[in-house]
Amino acid sequence: MFIKIRRDTLIILILAFMLILSGRLMTYMAYASSTGTDQGVPISGVIIKGNDIEPTDIIKANIANQGFRSGSYIVGDTLVTSKAKVPLSEAISNAETAATYSPIPGTQLYPISAASITVDKQTGIVTVNVIEDFSTVVVK
Repeated sequence: MFIKIRRDTLIILILAFMLILSGRLMTYMAYASSTGTDQGVPISGVIIKGNDIEPTDIIKANIANQGFRSGSYIVGDTLVTSKAKVPLSEAISNAETAATYSPIPGTQLYPISAASITVDKQTGIVTVNVIEDFSTVVVK
């Protein structure tokens, strides 16, 4: 039993297959030729958990100011940024303090009472757990 396919449909299908195949090949070649792993593990993202009212953009900006941003990378127990090399434990404690200095936009209320930061040294993902406590809101 043969399926009748017109010639122009067959050509379109073959071209689509070649396009998909060449795209995959280019993606694999680009990954193989990247130099990001030679420097260390790059910071690939920041995940924020536990916030209800506080926007994640403000917390991410404060964390990025402490060195956990794209372009930074981890070598062993050192965070290497474009400006300095900082021990990872010191960078984590500075970022935890900076996360508590995140105000609600348009106000001077700082609802984050504590923050905990973990860094995965294999993938470069920074996880920030914040605790918003409105019973002890600091007004500055």
